[in-house]
Amino acid sequence: QVPVVESGGGLVQPGGSLRLSCAASGSILFSINDMGWYRQAPGKERELVAAITTAGRTNYVDSVKGRFSISTDNAKNTVYLQMNSLKPEDTAVYYCNRQSPRGFWAWGQGTQVTVSS
Repeated sequence: QVPVVESGGGLVQPGGSLRLSCAASGSILFSINDMGWYRQAPGKERELVAAITTAGRTNYVDSVKGRFSISTDNAKNTVYLQMNSLKPEDTAVYYCNRQSPRGFWAWGQGTQVTVSS
């Protein structure tokens, strides 16, 4: 069973916004896990774009700073990625997963984000 399910992607014009959601399945609790949003563009390696600790501390890759915001809703056991001022270079499949020295959970299907006019 895949522990997380990503949603919220789509086709958006440059400058537009999307909010991605990551829902947990089974017994996974995001409140006790540091979490991250990753993306993988065609022909490129998967990269971490945003992370949040259980204490709420956030970190972003330079290319999305000031445009993306990661947050968690522990009551809904969901992690969000608000993406504003989207650029064509943000086009990728986006995934969420934990940040842990024990390694990653099994990867979900991800959600496709396409930024194009």
